[in-house]
Amino acid sequence: MKNPVTGDDAAKNYRHHRLLVRLGQVIMALGLMVGLSHWIAHVVMTGGPPGIQDLLIGYPTAAVLMIAGAILAGRATPKKR
Repeated sequence: MKNPVTGDDAAKNYRHHRLLVRLGQVIMALGLMVGLSHWIAHVVMTGGPPGIQDLLIGYPTAAVLMIAGAILAGRATPKKR
């Protein structure tokens, strides 16, 4: 039977941590793109999108994506045991 090496476990935890941080950064970038595309739609279209679309789709979706991404991207580095 193989004995697990503690260095491998720490490396695996760190790789998993970095993956989640990068995923959070990608989600934040998606939130930024949603917000920018919604803002551009307001600038380009005369009158802009309908009011209900503003309240339920555009900016709130961008905000939720940014917050979720920030939570993942702001993770603390795993501690050594």
